[in-house]
Amino acid sequence: MRIDEIFTVAAPPEAVFDYMTDPANLAAWQTSKTHVEPLTEGPPRLGYQVRERTKPPGAKEFEQVVEFVEFDRPGRFAVHIVEGPYPVDGAWTLVREGDGTRVNFTAQGELRGFQKALSPVLSRVMARQFAGYHRLLASNVESR
Repeated sequence: MRIDEIFTVAAPPEAVFDYMTDPANLAAWQTSKTHVEPLTEGPPRLGYQVRERTKPPGAKEFEQVVEFVEFDRPGRFAVHIVEGPYPVDGAWTLVREGDGTRVNFTAQGELRGFQKALSPVLSRVMARQFAGYHRLLASNVESR
C-alpha cells in the first residue's frame, strides 16, 4: 500500500519540521491519537521512539511504537512502525517555497492478513485521514 500527498503550509520549513516532530504536538494534528509517550529521553532525533495509542473513527483503539529513522532538520524526516498492527511507515520532505513550505508525504507498508484483502479500501480511508491531519497541521502551524 502506498499513499502520496503534497500540501503547503504558510510557514518556513524550520517551523513546520519542529512542530511536526515534537511529540507534544502529535495529538493536536493527528486527532485519532489518544496518548503519546516519549520512550527516548531528550529532544526528538534519529532513533527517537514514542509509544502512541490511536483510536480511529469506528475502530478499536490500538497501540504502536514509532521510531524516527530519518531526521534531517528542516528538510526531511521519516518514521517506522517498530511495533503495532498497521506496518505503514511515513516520510515527509519539506521544501521552502516562497515564504512557506511544500510538504511531500508518502506512507508505505505491506498490510497483512485480512488487512491485505482490504488494502484498496484501507488505502482510500487512510489517504483521507492523512489529508485531514495535514490540513489541521497547516492550520495549527500557521496560527502560531
